[in-house]
Amino acid sequence: MMMRILVFSICLLATHAVAAQAVNWKRIKVLVYTKNGEGFVHDNIENSIMALKMLGEQHGFAVDATDDPAAFTDENLRQYDALVFSNTNNDVFDTDAQRVALMRYIQAGGGFVGIHSASGTERKWKWFKQLLGATFYWHDKFQPFAVNIIDAKHPSVKHLPRRWVRVKGDEFYYLKQMSVNLHVVAVNDATTLRGENERRIDTFGDVFPSVWCHEFDGGRSWYTSLGHDKGDYLDEEFMQHILGGIEWVVAKGKKRDYSRAYATSPQDEVRER
Repeated sequence: MMMRILVFSICLLATHAVAAQAVNWKRIKVLVYTKNGEGFVHDNIENSIMALKMLGEQHGFAVDATDDPAAFTDENLRQYDALVFSNTNNDVFDTDAQRVALMRYIQAGGGFVGIHSASGTERKWKWFKQLLGATFYWHDKFQPFAVNIIDAKHPSVKHLPRRWVRVKGDEFYYLKQMSVNLHVVAVNDATTLRGENERRIDTFGDVFPSVWCHEFDGGRSWYTSLGHDKGDYLDEEFMQHILGGIEWVVAKGKKRDYSRAYATSPQDEVRER
């Protein structure tokens, strides 16, 4: 295991520095949240925390990690420039007050990054599904497939080839209740899947959105459906992908302004800005 960590560290040091040039990383602080409710829990969480902390060490930003929903208060969240929901799943909050704290953080201008099963988080909560941009429906079996890059200039994919082949495999996610104003960065190519599956969805033809971002309720949100395997978090390309997502949500460089936060209930509708 130590050898794998050493190899990963060397790879990170060799990563292209493109993403680091656009953000003053030394002023950035990130909270990695990994809570899972009842149900399936990914075995990649430990690796993801380790990898994100290594990215922080490399680029100079601070990283805290927790699976405790009690961290969701105005007082605590205001210190963070981005919240990374790394493979969270199902219900991840104990109280509505914690949900409201997340809403108020975003409304104050905070950044949100969702990785893989984060789309399966808080599936009954409308606002969270709007924040992420969709909610989980199902996935095809783990296997190799290609990801087509749509916005090659986006910091989360500009280090990648226009056709990014997930050679070691991943889960091809299908999501539902997708927001209509998402900026799609990349799509999974269903023509590269093996075998037939009658549950495959052709809403977007032979592709399905896999990476996107959008401005939402005062803040910024970026999501990737990729990253099922724990080995992904030891992979240079994939972690540069995640770093670019964090870069996009913090790029404006503004501190949280809680005078703009208005939520009092998880059911509050999003206000026009």
